[in-house]
Amino acid sequence: MEPAGPQLLSDLASELERSLSRGHLPPPKFSVSAIQCQTVQVGMRDGTQLATDLYLPPLEAAPVVCLRTPYGRSLDDNALVASLISFARRGYIAISQDCRGTGESKPDHWDYYMYEMEDSFDFIEWVTRQKWFAGFIGSMGTSYVGQTQWCMATHPAMSTVVPNMSGLGVARNTAHLYMLANAYSRSVGKGQNKSAVPYYELERLILAETLSGGYFNEPLHAPFAPELLDQYPHLRRLSPDAAKRFLWEQYCAMSCAERACFVKAARGVNEVTAEDVESLGAVFGHIISHDALTIPEVDPATLALRISAPPLIRTGWYDWGLNDALATWDLLRKRGQARVAARARLLITPYAHNVPGYHEGVAHQQELMRQQTMLNMTALLLRWFEVIQDDSVESWPTVIYYLMGANQWRTATDWPLPQSRETPLYLNSAGMLTFDPPEGPNALDCYTYDPANPTPTVGGSIVSYVYPPGSVDVNEVQGRADVLVFDSVPLREDLDVVGPLRMVLYASSTALDTDFVTRLSDVFPDGRAVQLQSGILRARYRNLDGKAELLEPGRIYRLEIDLWGTANRFKAGHRLRVDISSADFPHYDRNSNRGGLTGEPVVAQQMIYHDSEHPSHLILSILQG
Repeated sequence: MEPAGPQLLSDLASELERSLSRGHLPPPKFSVSAIQCQTVQVGMRDGTQLATDLYLPPLEAAPVVCLRTPYGRSLDDNALVASLISFARRGYIAISQDCRGTGESKPDHWDYYMYEMEDSFDFIEWVTRQKWFAGFIGSMGTSYVGQTQWCMATHPAMSTVVPNMSGLGVARNTAHLYMLANAYSRSVGKGQNKSAVPYYELERLILAETLSGGYFNEPLHAPFAPELLDQYPHLRRLSPDAAKRFLWEQYCAMSCAERACFVKAARGVNEVTAEDVESLGAVFGHIISHDALTIPEVDPATLALRISAPPLIRTGWYDWGLNDALATWDLLRKRGQARVAARARLLITPYAHNVPGYHEGVAHQQELMRQQTMLNMTALLLRWFEVIQDDSVESWPTVIYYLMGANQWRTATDWPLPQSRETPLYLNSAGMLTFDPPEGPNALDCYTYDPANPTPTVGGSIVSYVYPPGSVDVNEVQGRADVLVFDSVPLREDLDVVGPLRMVLYASSTALDTDFVTRLSDVFPDGRAVQLQSGILRARYRNLDGKAELLEPGRIYRLEIDLWGTANRFKAGHRLRVDISSADFPHYDRNSNRGGLTGEPVVAQQMIYHDSEHPSHLILSILQG
């Protein structure tokens, strides 16, 4: 039985801690030369052939570990091949497959996300029919390769999935990811006008273009494409919100091929890219997020029940999809199949998306320096697959998380931690941040947000090959005139903040629509302000589950900004800092402040209130005991 309170992972499961921090592999059963490698073509339900590599140990039947990827199943990726061979040497049949329209798989173009639901299911069905299949199928992979795993998890033969940095698309996002999307859409997969330059190089080459664009000024309800109106003429009689809901219901009931045709018609494109999927909120409404397109489902509870394989959900404090990983965990634990919910496990690392994230203490903490390649995670995956096959999942803590600042792997019985208490930290006069609510009237601060000179991205929970992901010093950006800064007094003793973060902000604007960004940082005695987490709210979407509405200029609104979560020890002598701005560009697109009206972007005057009637505050999760 797990201990009631959080404790060090090394005290509870020292071997598991070593796998996380140092990646010790068990000895292989077979030599490299004993592994047979072959490429086969696997047919999908519509006859499309997908290129698939098999790494076969000298066994008549064996457990399977697999992945489906758009990034090349083996091409020029020595780390991936080494990982697959490493599994095969330890008695697994390792399989990697190029997703439809990528690598050496047919056809000659890639429709991002559109076919993964059916193709992943068909792939697992093919595995179960092979003579070497011994009954166990586990999967692995990050990001898009995590999304294909969720699709595999809908097949009843799937034993477990280990989706890294991905989720089911149940979190709410209000601003569009911008920075990497254009480079990614131009270079990944096959298709017309695709660049031969990989996205991690292309991002830098088109940086000037990226920084000159990214202005958001969609109308509150964009007109539907003529093709959709012709197909569904009664859309003209529905309210905009009802029409969007109707279209989502229709979309969820379609086959994959029908969905691809729908998106192409809605977006006026010949091929579906990541940018197209990111923009579908205009068609389906802001409630439907990017990754919801992986397994489209009207009811989240029904979506949870479709997952048949218990997951080990891996995410990181600086991953750009942390919020969706945590929301997916919550959904599966509360609404998933009983067997899946009980056997699910959550691992929250100090990493960003595939790269190191938290850098404080990196010279002394080996785990902070480890690259999150498949090969480096092989030891952990082997341990997880073993407990699934042995039906000994209870030997793993339900939650493993990294406590930054203390630089410790810790365990918990659930997430959020039952031992954490929500505690408000108030914005106060003279830039103070206090645990005491404000008492005086009419306390406010103001700043000017100019879309032509937006508050810049400097790091944090991003995916970028230009900007540094993770725990950067944000002092310089906090010194800008368009950023408000609030500091606590130096702490007298250590303070562990572990759990969700949420900003309650009382604000008004001169704009019809605008954005508000909140960031939490850890201010060290030497003056460095190390970013922990941030969140953005596009004001028109302030009613997350309701209708999109423009602002009434000058009216004070109570806004809630989700900062997702963190686990950090603020040490004695450190200060907590909250800063408020209206952009995080180019991480997210920048609001033009026009609310969809035609014309050039306009400057907005932003008022932040923190008096007794409008007590703006950050809600922390403080660990007790």
